[in-house]
Amino acid sequence: MAKEQQFKYSTSVIIYPLTILLSIWLVFWYQARVDYSIKAFGIRPHKLEGLLGVFSSPFLHGDINHLYNNSIPLFVLSLALFYFYKKIAWKVIVYGILLSGLLTWFIAKSGNHIGASGLIYVLVSFIFFKGIFAKHYRLIALSLMVVFLYGSLIWYVFPVKVGMSWQGHLGGLITGLLFAIIFRKQVAKPERYYWEQPGYDEENDPFMKHFDENGNFIEFDPPDEAISTTEHNNIEVKYDFREKKD
Repeated sequence: MAKEQQFKYSTSVIIYPLTILLSIWLVFWYQARVDYSIKAFGIRPHKLEGLLGVFSSPFLHGDINHLYNNSIPLFVLSLALFYFYKKIAWKVIVYGILLSGLLTWFIAKSGNHIGASGLIYVLVSFIFFKGIFAKHYRLIALSLMVVFLYGSLIWYVFPVKVGMSWQGHLGGLITGLLFAIIFRKQVAKPERYYWEQPGYDEENDPFMKHFDENGNFIEFDPPDEAISTTEHNNIEVKYDFREKKD
């Protein structure tokens, strides 16, 4: 398997999520310090001018608490995305913003929908379903970790809180599931260890031979490296004598 297809760390795993997060904070700084009116450029359902928010809404937030609550999960999930799914990470993010935004524009009835929560739901949904579909233990473990950390977010795809864009959350959830299906076969699994390879013979494994039937580790003494007679005969010995002077 090609080396670049394996799960491995690179500087982009950190740099790209930080860049995304920094851009969102810079836009909020501009909104708070320079022009508060840009907050109006969110997704406005069923209005032609409201389509602009499909592109701009993830960068706009109502207040500092809204931004802070979105920043941590966005950073953590994008880290996981760039580490485990590096080849398609930008596709998931860019197309995820567009498709989830269009779904929000279509299914919502009114309001000005802003915030990066739609993208967060894209990432939660994609990482969870992609791991399940891949049927590989590392990716399944990642899916379970996402459920443990952000499983409670599922409630917010329903209208349980006034003023919260549950339509944006639902659009993100649907988008992530759709991408997990579309990209189902485009991400290679990590290279298997030799004991995971088909045809592995545990009985003839040199390492496993160190264990007895009770599971105790046995240290084998290395064989003595005796020098043969022929080797002895071929050894040339030289002596240097120095005359001792009084």
